[in-house]
Amino acid sequence: MAVRRFSRVLVAGIPLGGVSALFFSLRRVSLNLLIGLLLAACHKAQEQRSLARDDFGNPIRIGAPPQRIVSLNPATTEILFALGAGRRVIGRTEYDLWPDSARLVPAMGGGINVNVESVLGAHPDLVLLYASQDNRSAADRLVAAGIPTVALKVDHIADFRRTTELLGVLLHDSTRARTVIDSVQHTLDSVRRATRNDPQPRVFWHIWDSPLITIGSGSFMSELVDIAGAKNVYADIHGPSGPIGLEDVARRDPDFILAGPIGARQIESDPRWQIVRAAREKKILVVDTLLVARPAVRLGEAAVSLARLLHPPAVR
Repeated sequence: MAVRRFSRVLVAGIPLGGVSALFFSLRRVSLNLLIGLLLAACHKAQEQRSLARDDFGNPIRIGAPPQRIVSLNPATTEILFALGAGRRVIGRTEYDLWPDSARLVPAMGGGINVNVESVLGAHPDLVLLYASQDNRSAADRLVAAGIPTVALKVDHIADFRRTTELLGVLLHDSTRARTVIDSVQHTLDSVRRATRNDPQPRVFWHIWDSPLITIGSGSFMSELVDIAGAKNVYADIHGPSGPIGLEDVARRDPDFILAGPIGARQIESDPRWQIVRAAREKKILVVDTLLVARPAVRLGEAAVSLARLLHPPAVR
């Protein structure tokens, strides 16, 4: 009995009442420490979120998922629909034609030199712009009006991945964003594997006729050419595109010319193009401009379509 009474009043040299007080004291300390750690983590997360910036250098703040989105960038519009947020898009550019349901969204111009009053009139809680210098003043005005605005350059395949990840965060659906990215990357990797052992023809990509413009290595379209098993003869242009001369195209002597339907007809009907061997030999490959003209969720399909033109036996 004495031992039993002792066990009730003394634990490790501390009276039982003291143990109870110590226990609750430790609980309070632990709880306060936990709260402090959580607050510090939240503060750090908020700091990180406020430090994230768009391509104009403006901070990107993550709040509640946006419900009224004006997307004036064809790439971001396609990504939003792929992420299941198409119903939240209330404004687009006139060039946002995929998926078909995007055509039901009111168009707000071409996406450059944005009409700020029209955008404000739609009462968006998020505006997505292409980060062209022509849009900087519009972005500044929208931010000044209190509208969350994100301007992004989407020129490379890596920009597609970055943009999709960011939109996933903004929509609070990073899992779906990761799925979209992985699906596109899987197709790109498959096309690269299918064409890597084939001869790689040298190609010229006709973008515009007057002035004559082609793609440079700073464009996702040049990256698609590489993935599809070919070489861009103007990869030494480091920007997305640039003006060139017809005589220089002839000097570089591409094996094939890539062009949209309209461009292909122009080349075939213009006698000046006869100085280019590929034009004389009618080695003009017509690309689907709606498919290959933007770095978004159809990048994999675009690579497949190019590979089928350039390596028909390898990619079916």
